[in-house]
Order: sequence, then C-alpha cells, then structure tokens
Amino acid sequence: MPSFDTVSEANMEEVKNAINQINKVVTNRFDLKGTSAKVELKDKEREITIFGDSEFHLDQVMVEMNQTMGKRNVDIRFLDVGKVEKIGGDKVKQVIKVKNGIQTEDAKKIVKVIKDSKMKVQASIQGDAVRVTGAKRDDLQATMAMLRKEIKDLPLEFNNFRD
Repeated sequence: MPSFDTVSEANMEEVKNAINQINKVVTNRFDLKGTSAKVELKDKEREITIFGDSEFHLDQVMVEMNQTMGKRNVDIRFLDVGKVEKIGGDKVKQVIKVKNGIQTEDAKKIVKVIKDSKMKVQASIQGDAVRVTGAKRDDLQATMAMLRKEIKDLPLEFNNFRD
C-alpha cells in the first residue's frame, strides 16, 4: 500500500551555514562594525542566540538572518523568536528556537484537513510526523498538493514515499 510521511524539519546544515554567513556579514557591515553584534548556534538545543549592543542591532541582525535563511532555502517559519533580554550594561540578547517536528495540535489539524477533503486516503499521527496511506499513487500526490495549499502556517515536507 503506497504511503508517505508529512514532516516539518529544518535542514540544520543549511542553518549552520547561514549563521556562519551572517556572522561574516555582521563583522564587515559598517553600522555594526566594532559592536558586540554576533549570532551563536547551540546544536544540541537547536537554539540560535543573537547578541547586540542595542535592540536596533538585534533588528538589523534579524533582517540579515531572514534574508540569508531565505537565500539558503531555510523556511523562516521554523524560527520561533523569543523576547529581547538585557544581559548587563547596554548589551541585549534574543533567543530563537528552531522548531523540529509537527506539534500534536498541528498534526490533528492536518489529519482533519485530510479527512474533510473526502479523498480516499488515511492519515495517522506517528510521533512528530503524519503518515498518509492510500490505494493509489495519484491520490497521495493529490493529497500532497492539497496540504501545500491548505496548510500555510507550517513548513511541510513530504518524505519516505513508498510505492
């Protein structure tokens, strides 16, 4: 029986490359030269931390991050931006979490959309992914197209396609 998995995972290699590129741009940019503006990635927690001398610097680094992530085909919907925190003196930081996997509420929403579409496929939640099975390959491809159109707030990917 043909099936595929609907997942939401950021390509961490591209995220690392984007952060390295952002740091190079920040050190060479005229308005950020000589400041403490920088970006760090903690791999294990999937956390990006932006440091700066003021909120203006954080905003400028965020603009650079959005552009660089877009150029590297990393969807910025993976980024969960936190609040700006003071870390002493005039220095500030902002923590951004990189989302991984589909949350339970979102998975239920995906299953509901599939069931409401009346397509001849079944959807089941499996951990942080949604497995879709059907009798025909065409039904699965139509389901993929429908999910891309209906679910706009999540960066969905389809993998593990079995025939």
